[in-house]
Amino acid sequence: MKDVTFEAALTSSTATELNKPTLRHFLKTQDFTRAELQEILDLMLLLKNARRANAVPQLFAGKTVGMIFEQPSTRTRVSFEAAATILGGHAQFLSPTDIHLGSKESLEDTGKVLSRMVDVIMARVDVHSTVAGLAEGASVPVINGLCDWLHPTQMMADIFTMFEHLPEGKKLDDLKVAFIGDATNVSNELAMICTKFGMEYAHVGPKKYHMTEEIVGMVNDNCNEYGGSFVMTDDINAVKGFDILVADSFYWFGQEAEKEERLATFMPEYVVDQRLMDLAGPQAIFMHCLPANDQRETTRDVMDGPRSVIMDEAENRLTAQMALLVYFTHKDIPAPTAEVVKAHEDGITAFLGKL
Repeated sequence: MKDVTFEAALTSSTATELNKPTLRHFLKTQDFTRAELQEILDLMLLLKNARRANAVPQLFAGKTVGMIFEQPSTRTRVSFEAAATILGGHAQFLSPTDIHLGSKESLEDTGKVLSRMVDVIMARVDVHSTVAGLAEGASVPVINGLCDWLHPTQMMADIFTMFEHLPEGKKLDDLKVAFIGDATNVSNELAMICTKFGMEYAHVGPKKYHMTEEIVGMVNDNCNEYGGSFVMTDDINAVKGFDILVADSFYWFGQEAEKEERLATFMPEYVVDQRLMDLAGPQAIFMHCLPANDQRETTRDVMDGPRSVIMDEAENRLTAQMALLVYFTHKDIPAPTAEVVKAHEDGITAFLGKL
């Protein structure tokens, strides 16, 4: 067996550095074609079926995802940690008090340093510029776990849930999806991905809380390219005949001072209650990214009702994270052969034997 030298073994300090030209980040779904997003959905289906059979391939073995959280989370944190473990890898939690995130150390340098130690960086941040800054310096994939503007990992779970609950005889591009409420990060991302899949999409809410011109521009571009349609209105009757009603919180972190004004503006007209579900029609299902303030943006009877798929949607966060970890690392440097592993093991063992 040929000796393995340090020079040969340590070509790069990080496997993904070798594949820098092919590096991609998952900062927003708009950066990906419909075909690429469909590939992720197809991978989600394969991995979910494997999980049902307790037979998930160890496709993240030996890898680590570094998870940065500026905001608390239930679904994002648990789903990424569980996904890494199920796939044979490891997840590392990093709060802003654990690292020098943009304070003593620049975002770009943080991305560079973490890239030398982990295989994926996931960041749930207050503002989009933070996750974008990490991506500027990183040589490993950076995944946007939520920012003030967008929520792409949630969208993969949402579209997959829609696929699982398609009305009989319909395809994804036949769906009519209505988001009711504020132009949140969920609303922005949902508008982009639904129109990219050729759906009919409506944002229904008070005009003061409609989507920005920037988001509307991207949504209209998608409609022109993929055949979807889009309307933004304050008329709650617009949900009539829609297949899916989607709700989200009327206020979020940083909006506490606006809470009373927001609730007075949205309630009761834009609360997804049984009245609104009946207006949509008997075929309509209810979705919500959670956490939900029942009796505010929706009601408990809708959340717990037979047409609610919110728990399937929550579970599919795990399905999405498994697929994203695999999709963005499967082109990394190939696993070493048994011969190479044995050579390194023998060399290290021999060295330790001399100590």
